[in-house]
Amino acid sequence: MTLAIIVAVLIFLGLTGFRIAQQYERALVFRFGRYMGTKGPGLFWIIPLGIEKAVKVDMRVFTDGVEQQEAMTLDNVPVKANAVIWYRVVKPDLAVIEVQNVRNAVIQVALTTLRNAIGQHSLDDVLKEREKIAALLKQRVDQVTEGWGVEVQNVEMKNVEIPPTMQRAMAQEAEALREKRARIIKAEAEHDAALKLREAADEIMKTPASLELRRMQMLTEIGAEQNTMTVIMMPSEFVEAARALSEKK
Repeated sequence: MTLAIIVAVLIFLGLTGFRIAQQYERALVFRFGRYMGTKGPGLFWIIPLGIEKAVKVDMRVFTDGVEQQEAMTLDNVPVKANAVIWYRVVKPDLAVIEVQNVRNAVIQVALTTLRNAIGQHSLDDVLKEREKIAALLKQRVDQVTEGWGVEVQNVEMKNVEIPPTMQRAMAQEAEALREKRARIIKAEAEHDAALKLREAADEIMKTPASLELRRMQMLTEIGAEQNTMTVIMMPSEFVEAARALSEKK
């Protein structure tokens, strides 16, 4: 009877030592506080009665927002920016042993790195080179978190806010640039038109018949208009012939 009870107790204790780790989890086994190894995914067994303890680590990708930070750009313009970071644990033993709260630690590193990166770039770079700055953030954060067994997959800057006075100044600058481009385009068009007119005039002057045809075309265009007075231009040959006759008289 006593043996049966002992066997039953041993079986019960043995069953209480079974643990299950999901496919996306890994379990770190500690024996009397000392790290013994990593188990999972699936069913595994630890020594019960507090001799061994299993700490589960989520291996999925985490997405955390980096709260808005106010920083000064390289050209002394105050801006506010926030970001989003994607990362995952690749070495669960380091993520548990080397840092107390791995998620909070990653966010704090990203927060500090974001503020420092903005301070190393001008306002134009922060607004125009966001992808380049995001890649720099990813590289710097990944260098720090590598020792914690964390891999940073991506970092994206969400919003960049600038002071209202700076927004008005940038709008005026953009309007001035648009006006400048419009004037340049208009001047180039007038220049091209003048060149074409000169080429046409040179071509017409080569043959007098072309000049007379152009005059007849102009008369046709004037006659097509309503309520207009038609002015007829005599060919230069007629004018010269009339002048010669008047001189003979």
